[in-house]
Formats: sequence, structure tokens, C-alpha cells
Amino acid sequence: MRSGARARLTAIFRAALAAVDAEAAVSRVLQRDGATLSIAGRALAPNARLVVLAAGKAATAMAAAVEAVAADRIVGGLAVTKDGHGRALARIAVRESSHPVPDARCEAAAREAMTLAATARPDDVLLVLLSGGASSLLACPLPGLALEEIAATTAAMLAAGAAIRELNIVRKHLVEVAGGRLAQTASARRIEVLVVSDVLGDPLDVIASGPCAPDPSTFADALAVLGARALRDRIPPRVLAHLEAGARGERAESPKPGRARFARVCTTLIASIGDALRAAEAAAREQGVRPITVSAKLQGEARVAGRRLAALARSVAPAVEQACLLVGGETTVTVRGAGRGGRSQELALAAAIEMTGCERATLLAAGTDGSDGPTDAAGAFADGATVARAASRGIDAASALADNDAYGFFAQEGGLLRTGPTGTNVMDLVLIDLQSRDTY
Repeated sequence: MRSGARARLTAIFRAALAAVDAEAAVSRVLQRDGATLSIAGRALAPNARLVVLAAGKAATAMAAAVEAVAADRIVGGLAVTKDGHGRALARIAVRESSHPVPDARCEAAAREAMTLAATARPDDVLLVLLSGGASSLLACPLPGLALEEIAATTAAMLAAGAAIRELNIVRKHLVEVAGGRLAQTASARRIEVLVVSDVLGDPLDVIASGPCAPDPSTFADALAVLGARALRDRIPPRVLAHLEAGARGERAESPKPGRARFARVCTTLIASIGDALRAAEAAAREQGVRPITVSAKLQGEARVAGRRLAALARSVAPAVEQACLLVGGETTVTVRGAGRGGRSQELALAAAIEMTGCERATLLAAGTDGSDGPTDAAGAFADGATVARAASRGIDAASALADNDAYGFFAQEGGLLRTGPTGTNVMDLVLIDLQSRDTY
């Protein structure tokens, strides 16, 4: 086991997390000078009152930063986050709910959020703090649908390996908050939105399903997503009927670009995968290794990505010494087995199989939010001896991968990385340490 390589990768990963810490990111853009608050350099009216709505895995971290600067200005607030990701706040109510498949708490939180936005005074500033996970955490069905149908649709799409863009195109046509409807409902004349991005390319209409962004997608687009994933016959009939009625013009579309009510929305991106990769580069240099950024747009099937990255490491290894390959993005998993895991663990397991016998490479794949799938791990380490170590304990890597049981594999083999909730969420990182024999 290459403990030195694991230590280096852990240090680089933690440096990347620190660079995208959501609480610190909010603190950098929310400034106070006496009676005047400013957000990303935009001054608010003197003594402006704040109504704060935070949603996502980093919700309470972001809300805590607002309380630290402007607690006396907060006249109403709600932070909705994933189970286990919350923390106590002084002025802002905290709700924990289910992710990635919504439950009754998600519906209740969504209704509470819409009420908060609708009842703010016109001269209040609605401050919306968004991070990944908010789409599930704020899930209130549109009229004619039930939460159980939204949950079943979400579960089917996840199992089919749908990407976040695809998931959110569908969700924006099934739930109340998404697709610009929060901004449409809000009564405040000024809406400030701070965003921690967990989506490739940082599209504002996709991050958190765009509650304050106009939605360019349509009911027809949602049906096309389901068709491409062969899901039209696997979702609840009322959901399909709802989308088909919308495509015929019998349901109101989500608010589209050009609507006047979006003119009062100012959005600032405060952290993204690019920030994490730049910090990882600097940390790698501090560790004495050469950083090589491969991509900030990793996507596709996790096991395919794992094999490709392992093959890349094999090909690069003879040409470099003391280097670290850096990759950011978000893969997907098509569930075929009955095991447990997440996309980062599945990527690491596929990479481990491909890297067998490659003595110089150690890989870490992990989610920046500290949770990977329905597990307590952020991700996993893999190296050229991972498969052999597991085999010595009677564990077969290929069988585990076929059963989507990366968590079970690494829990026994010893490769899991557990960080706990990190207070941020900017997709996933894959780091591959390449060292000469005498620096293991």
C-alpha cells in the first residue's frame, strides 16, 4: 500500500476543498461598511433588510457566513440541506431533507421556501444561496402530481445513469420551485443569488434546477430526455401524461428568458470546479510534484471514465516523474447490480482493475461534498496492487464492479476515503499520483 502517495493525494484534495469552501466564498463577496451592505460590489440600500433562503448541501455553511456579517439585518430565513449536512444557525431556520430522492420533508421545505419568498416586503432584499442538491431538497410537485411520483421518476432516472442536466430538465417541468418559479413568486424588488456550482459549465438554469433563472428548456425537451433513456414506460403514468399535456400546450411552461421579472435578479458564481483545480495545482507543487490538469469536464459512465483515466496514467507514467494528474467533473452510474456505491467509488474500482500491476500510479476519486452515492464515503483510493490485495482476502474486483458494489469492495479492501460533510459541492475530483520507485 503506497501510504506516501495516499497522504499526498489527501493533502491535495483537502487544499482543493479549502479553496471552494462555501462559507469562505460567501464571506469574500458579502461586505459591510457601517450601514451599507454590498454583494459582489453591488451596494444595497442603507439598512436594507435581508430575507435569506439557502438550499443545497452547502446551505448552512453559506447561511452562517451571512449571519456572521449581517445577522441584525436578517428578518426571515430558511436553510434546507441534506441529512447530516446541517448545523445550528442563530437567525435562520434549518431544515434537513432527503437527497437525491425527495421525501415528504422536501415537499414541506419547498412550500416553506415559496411562502418565505412570496411574503417578503417589496423593499426587502431576497438573498438566495444555492449549492448542489437543492433540486431534490426543494421538491414540491406541480398541481396534479404527487410527491411519490416525483420520487419514483427521480429514482428511475438515477438508476438509468441520467446526467444532472437531464435530471433537471425533467424536474423543472414537475416541481414548483425549479425553472425560475421561485423568482417569479418572490415579492422583493431585488433578488441576489450566490451560487456554488456543481454542474459542468456552470449554467445558471441547471444548477439547483435554476429556481431564480429563466428556463430555456421545454416539456418537449423533458420528454426527449425520457425517450433517450428509455424511461417513458418506467415512470409513473401521471408524470408522463403531465409532460405530454405540457408538450401539447395544455400546461403552463416554466418561465422563459426575456421575462421582465428576471431583471431584478443578480447572480454571482462564487465557487466552481475550476477554483478547486487551480488550488489542487498549487498544492501539488507544494508537495513537490508536477501538476498536470487533464480536464475540468469529466463526464459519462463512471466505470468507462475510470478505465480511460487508468489507461492514461499507464501511458503517461514512463514519461514523467513525480507528477499528479488532475481531473474534475461528474460521471454517472447506470445501476445494473444490487450493491452499494457512488460514482467516484465505481470510477476508482474500474481504474483499479485497469491499473493492475502499474506500480507507480495511485488514484483518488472523491466527491467534493464528502458524500458519494448512498454511502458514508467521499470516494476511494486505488493503485496497481488494489485488485491483488482484495483477492488475498477473497474479494473479486470484477464481480464487485458488475454488481455496482464498489463500496462493499473498498470497505473490505481498505481504500475508502471518509471526510464527512465538507461544506461545499463543486462536483468530483480525480487525482492520480505518479511517482518513481524510490519515492513511494
